[in-house]
Amino acid sequence: MGASDWGFDSYSCNFVLKACMELEDYERGREVIKRAVDHRVDGDKFLGSSMINFFMKFGDFDSARRVFNQMIRRDVVCWNSMIGGYVKGCYYVAAFDLFLEMILCGVRPSAITMVSLVQACGGMRNLELGKHVHGLVLVFGLGTDVLVHTALIDMYCKLGEHGRARSVFDIMPAKNLVSWNVIISGLVQNCLVYEAFDLFQKLVLTGGGFDSGTIISLLQGCAQVANLESGKVLHGYIFRKGLDINTILCTALVDLYSKCGALKEATFVFDGMKNRNVITWTAMLVGLAQNGHAEDAIRLFGQMQEEGVTANSTTLVSLVHCCAHLGSLKKGRSVHARLLRLGYAFDVVNRTALIDMYAKCGNINYAERVFEDVSSFKDVISWNSMITGYGMHGQGQKALDLYRRMLEEGLKPNKTTFVSLLSACSHSGFVDQGRSLFLSMESDHNVRANEKHYACYVDLLSRAGHIEEAEVLIKQMPFQSSREVFEALLNGCRMHKNIDIGIKAADYLLSLDATNPGIYIMLSNIYAEARRWDAVDHIRGLMRGRGLKKTPGYSLIEVGKQLHAFFAGEDSHPNSVEIDRILENLKSELEALGYVPDTSCVLRDVDEVMKIKSLWRHSERLAIAFGLLHTPAGSLIRISKNLRVCGDCHTVTKYISKVVKRVIIVRDANRFHHFVDGKCSCNDYW
Repeated sequence: MGASDWGFDSYSCNFVLKACMELEDYERGREVIKRAVDHRVDGDKFLGSSMINFFMKFGDFDSARRVFNQMIRRDVVCWNSMIGGYVKGCYYVAAFDLFLEMILCGVRPSAITMVSLVQACGGMRNLELGKHVHGLVLVFGLGTDVLVHTALIDMYCKLGEHGRARSVFDIMPAKNLVSWNVIISGLVQNCLVYEAFDLFQKLVLTGGGFDSGTIISLLQGCAQVANLESGKVLHGYIFRKGLDINTILCTALVDLYSKCGALKEATFVFDGMKNRNVITWTAMLVGLAQNGHAEDAIRLFGQMQEEGVTANSTTLVSLVHCCAHLGSLKKGRSVHARLLRLGYAFDVVNRTALIDMYAKCGNINYAERVFEDVSSFKDVISWNSMITGYGMHGQGQKALDLYRRMLEEGLKPNKTTFVSLLSACSHSGFVDQGRSLFLSMESDHNVRANEKHYACYVDLLSRAGHIEEAEVLIKQMPFQSSREVFEALLNGCRMHKNIDIGIKAADYLLSLDATNPGIYIMLSNIYAEARRWDAVDHIRGLMRGRGLKKTPGYSLIEVGKQLHAFFAGEDSHPNSVEIDRILENLKSELEALGYVPDTSCVLRDVDEVMKIKSLWRHSERLAIAFGLLHTPAGSLIRISKNLRVCGDCHTVTKYISKVVKRVIIVRDANRFHHFVDGKCSCNDYW
């Protein structure tokens, strides 16, 4: 057109500029604007609005303002382009300043103007200003406009004022599907899931249709309250109504099923998706991680990488938790490196997860390094995580020292701080310090003790052998005793062979949950340690009659890039012959140093020879032998075990660390044990 005799005008420039916006072609758009200026067709108000929108879209606010200031004729559309652009760019103050200038120029705002201002109030999290803007909506006679009403509903929901949002919705003279979707989504955001479903039912009864956006909000609500049945009903609606099955909808389904523990259904939806974005992958990965399938989550991450999907912060922090669960230090360090490269490592949630991961992977020094490297950004969550890490590693004094330092730096401890401290005292046998902390919680820091604090305190007393004091404490609790409290008492009774109180604790726990095999096992162990084999047979008979099974003991060891699992008594591993040979050689060397098997750890009524044989087939010994086979001489061996280390395995591992001159770190169900040159970090208190 420019090369022909016809030339071009403001209308053609307007349409070409919109095309440039659609194509996100900034350079060509600027060329169009330059030609419009050169040919003096830029004075048209419609083209002026398009030019403003163009510059705003690409974040060039100064150029947009210059165009606006140079316009001779400016109608409300031009003002709206500027105000709306400022709001989208989060320049909220500039938007309100321009609005005041608009009013002073005598230009009456339109519905679009007020929608932008309402959105600004939501972005600023300013409820009072939002109320004033709502008042202006009424002053300018825009109180019946659907767009304005919908924006107000959205603003009030985002600011937590769901009651006001509902009032605006109820007085709307005309409601469209967008309005219904905004209020339903807003209620879900405010954790009012059942109210959202009530509104959905009203929508259906009024004959109004719904779309995938409606269902997505309701699926998110079902995931929030773990309502699997309602989620399945909604899934059925999708097919019956022929809704658009897009990536966002499928991701909501994956998230719902994952959070409800229905991994089979989540995987079915995930595998059937043609287009999966990072949010979809993360939803599936988080679902696997949170449902105890950490290895599967790590494998899925590998598949995600193969497909070229870039992980986000949520993906990576979920992987950090997986590595912590598996005790996989190598994979954890790899994920940490990725977090650093992408700039996510200094986020408080990610940093806390890294501290937790390194502590659970047995490297408390790395945890300290992460904690100290960001001294200027530490908050109470990071301090709590570090205190917990010290407690897990039996470094109770370091936990208490860090707590004192935390107070000196002016941080206020919270409930989690005292749970971590009491747990640390419990693992280190610091009874007096634990008592002092428990008493100081409310008097000095205004933190009222809850069930977790009582459970930790009972555990502290019970482990230290103060069983009767722990029982009295439970009776004095200001609320109904929880399962955690009695489990702590029962564990103490097992350790100190207190049958009478142990039976009472077990009876109470069984009255709460008669299907928990752990309670039967612990009670059976109490009887076994007291050599009450008739009672042991009775308990195990009850378990068989109720179809309950003991959780098998297993240990994990990471060699190279692979995790190896060993179960107690296992002889099916490809390296079983070599493992047996190493264990036999170790047995001879340990006995020469004075090791005598403690067969009281075998809670079965069999002869001594069978008891000794059983001890040498415990899972951690198999894992240690495998580690000696496949790791360089002198290198550290790191084991994770799902159950508590028995007394004889603890003794054997101390001897092994001395004989093979290796550091051996074992994470059991309760804590960490660092075995170095015949000694353990727990000082034989665990």
